[in-house]
Amino acid sequence: QVQLVESGGGLVQPGGSLSLSCAASGSIFSIGAMGWYRQAPGKERELVATITPGSRTNYLDSVKGRFTISRDNAKKTVFLQMNSLKPEDTAVYYCNADLYSRRYAVRPDSYWGQGTQVTVSS
Repeated sequence: QVQLVESGGGLVQPGGSLSLSCAASGSIFSIGAMGWYRQAPGKERELVATITPGSRTNYLDSVKGRFTISRDNAKKTVFLQMNSLKPEDTAVYYCNADLYSRRYAVRPDSYWGQGTQVTVSS
């Protein structure tokens, strides 16, 4: 069974830092694009950052310069380093990954992590 398990959420003061990780497990041949989404209370889920297999990245404008997405294919893990955190960053963060279950799969299957709470508050 394929799953994504997130860790690293918590409470941090404004200006602080937090690191999130999301590890894939199960029968996985290769991993395509990976990303992080977040959803704050009363708001729509939004894309925070993405990273391609070639490590091309894209970020939500409001987090540029503060967040860094990276991946470790050997560990089947995607990370999100969050610096200079603001109260507006408070949300449940979800990782997402396109996973190929076998060598000749024609398309990946998209999986989601369980979500981890990030709270930025004084």
